[in-house]
Amino acid sequence: MPVTIALKQVKLPDFGMSEELVQIPAEEFEKRISAAIQQMKEEKIDVLLVFADREHSANLAYLTNLDPRFEEGLLLLDKNGKRKMLLGNENIGYTGIVPIPMEYELYQEFSFMGQDRSRSRSLEELFATFGIGKGMTVGCCYYKYFSADKKFLDLPAYMVDVLRKLTGDATTVINASGIFMDNEKGLRHRNCLEELVCFEWASTRTSESMKKMIRQIRVGVREYELSANYISDGLPLSCHPMVSSGEKARMGLSSPSHKKVALKDPFTSAFGVWGALTARAGMVAENGEQLNKNVAAFYEKFWKNYFHCVVIWYETIGIGVSADDVVKRVEAIKDNSIFDFALNPGHTLHLDEWVNSPFTNDSKVKLYSGMALQADIIPVSKGEFVCANMEDGVVLADEQLRNEWSKRFPESWKRIEARRDFMKNKIGIKLKPEVLPLSNIPAYFSPYLLSADKVAVITG
Repeated sequence: MPVTIALKQVKLPDFGMSEELVQIPAEEFEKRISAAIQQMKEEKIDVLLVFADREHSANLAYLTNLDPRFEEGLLLLDKNGKRKMLLGNENIGYTGIVPIPMEYELYQEFSFMGQDRSRSRSLEELFATFGIGKGMTVGCCYYKYFSADKKFLDLPAYMVDVLRKLTGDATTVINASGIFMDNEKGLRHRNCLEELVCFEWASTRTSESMKKMIRQIRVGVREYELSANYISDGLPLSCHPMVSSGEKARMGLSSPSHKKVALKDPFTSAFGVWGALTARAGMVAENGEQLNKNVAAFYEKFWKNYFHCVVIWYETIGIGVSADDVVKRVEAIKDNSIFDFALNPGHTLHLDEWVNSPFTNDSKVKLYSGMALQADIIPVSKGEFVCANMEDGVVLADEQLRNEWSKRFPESWKRIEARRDFMKNKIGIKLKPEVLPLSNIPAYFSPYLLSADKVAVITG
């Protein structure tokens, strides 16, 4: 059936946000440790190493609640449940954040250069006394795995060299990050309710920040002045804040600068914290008449086709839906003469902004309850230099999870229900019951940023 897309002035409700952030209970971390051990046994792994640094801390934080700051950190976990964390000079004082029993040992090589290194044992001795030895299989987790071969590791070489020496066989030191990040079995894709409620809390912060920022776009404002609207309320960032205008917007990942926004500029922006990212992009104009004639004609087709792709993505996702089917349906809508997708049409999210993506051609993954997904379709123009984008997080939740959410966290649940109603009755997007939008600007997309209250809607 043909779809009609138009711009309409739509009042965005105040969906609100909670003040108190839900805490994940200690028993949940114990469940995660147990689930990791179960997967270790299935993969015949004797000892698991979970390595982390400031940028790539999500796997370690998932298991222990500790994210190393300034330094690296390492969790050692054996198949019988023994656990130990190695931390540097500064993080050894940060262990109070871990809610479960844990053994700790100072390993000063994780510390910054110039600091004392006289009080810790060698890595070889630490590993050996934990029990790593000949004939053992050691699983290594950092922040990615390589589908081609489990022998491809991303741990530092100095660490891998010691492991291979102790085991006596390089082939038994393997990449095990799939335990946490695999699209089907990965533990961080099967989120507990408390984690999902935290993601909703986070998304209200990124989306409210984006809403305020967009409303302050005007000719002559500096990019860094706009980024001052990004407020995390204490949550750590999952990526660098982004604001770019004009030619600089070709590098969408660039940080805010002193550059002043000008009429007719392409414009991109994104703000991410643990558990959420919100992004918007468009043109700095009140309408197409303020753009050059050829740009205006092209952009009208560009943003409408892009918005249609996003609508199809939202209406297709659901529990039991093949990720490949989502890709095919979105690709079928895309006008290949106008733009390509920069990356996958969507991905999973967690504490890190991108965990993995089931949305690939010929994917065998069927979407399931507990997944947190990012509506992340980035169009790259094949013609005039223009921008359009809207990224928000959603959760898939079966009836049992939805019922529990509504009973235990009613404020959060009321916001979700209000967002679903808004997307259906104001934007025209029909969501399956299990699709729960987290953003306070749900599918609210203004292609012309100087008319922020005129948004794309389905009219027929």
